[in-house]
Amino acid sequence: MNRLTILIIYTGGTIGMIENPETGALENFDLEHFQHNVPELNRFNYEIDAQTFNPPIDSSDMEPKYWIKLARLISEQYDRYDGFVVLHGTDTMAYTASALSFMLENLGKPVIITGSQLPIGQLRTDGKENLLTSIEIAAARDADGTPIVPEVCIFFENRLMRGNRTTKINAEGFNAFRSYNCPSLAHAGIHIKYERHLIRRPDPTRPFQPHFLMDNHVIILTLFPGIRKEYVESVCRLNGVRGIILKTFGSGNAPQKPWLIKILRELVDRGVIIVNITQCSQGAVEMQRYGTGLQLLQAGVLNGHDSTVEGMVTKMMFLLGHDYKWEKITRLMNESIAGEITV
Repeated sequence: MNRLTILIIYTGGTIGMIENPETGALENFDLEHFQHNVPELNRFNYEIDAQTFNPPIDSSDMEPKYWIKLARLISEQYDRYDGFVVLHGTDTMAYTASALSFMLENLGKPVIITGSQLPIGQLRTDGKENLLTSIEIAAARDADGTPIVPEVCIFFENRLMRGNRTTKINAEGFNAFRSYNCPSLAHAGIHIKYERHLIRRPDPTRPFQPHFLMDNHVIILTLFPGIRKEYVESVCRLNGVRGIILKTFGSGNAPQKPWLIKILRELVDRGVIIVNITQCSQGAVEMQRYGTGLQLLQAGVLNGHDSTVEGMVTKMMFLLGHDYKWEKITRLMNESIAGEITV
């Protein structure tokens, strides 16, 4: 039986950095030091290869062109490897995981994204465990040889989470990510316990289909008490805006201000896609629950259900990038196309 093959893709981020002894600053390092700092890699009975972005990308600089680069790299190597581990900075990891979940349609192999809060060369690093467990998950197979987790996921501090349901919640602790509206797909303790009933499976009648189109003419508008008309007008009427993520209160509520509804209705009439998501970490939008939400529904604002902001931003970029008709985009926004919402 051939050995399983795993490709590690280092995009950048804290996990691959070392401290400059002269300045104390963290700087990107190449992948060779992983062999030195994680000798346990040699104990896996897998063929492990690695590729790195050149130069590595700080996660705060991550943007759609790099998501496209990642999707291309995975698609080009898809037939050669059994699983993929992407090393990524934590700040925008949830955005990248969400984007890839849409771009890698009908994915049949694991793409596990991980990183760390401390560089892998430091004594107390969380990077070693995150890396080793991510590799083990990427290689995990059922008795019939099929991958246990054929999804884009984030693994961090003992939790495997669906990538497009995950958000960063802690800038300092090792428990940096949570998936509030979707249970973890696996927990890593003495054993890795998979919640198999929650894991998505590809359609065996359809091929893996990568996509490389994203449109970033999208803005996020967060409502707050006292928000001014001229602020909303200036943000929403920026030239070229095609999509707006509207972050509302509670279950999808907005101030009962006629000028706000008028602006939103005019945008919808012009073909701008507006999606309502809650500012709350947990729970879903229910625009029919209160009059303050119903007014948005009547203005043509779409329901973002229980999506994360990362999931909804990247989904909108993905759908707009394919230049689908307005009717198709509005329909797909209300459907789960990669497990990103509960419907």
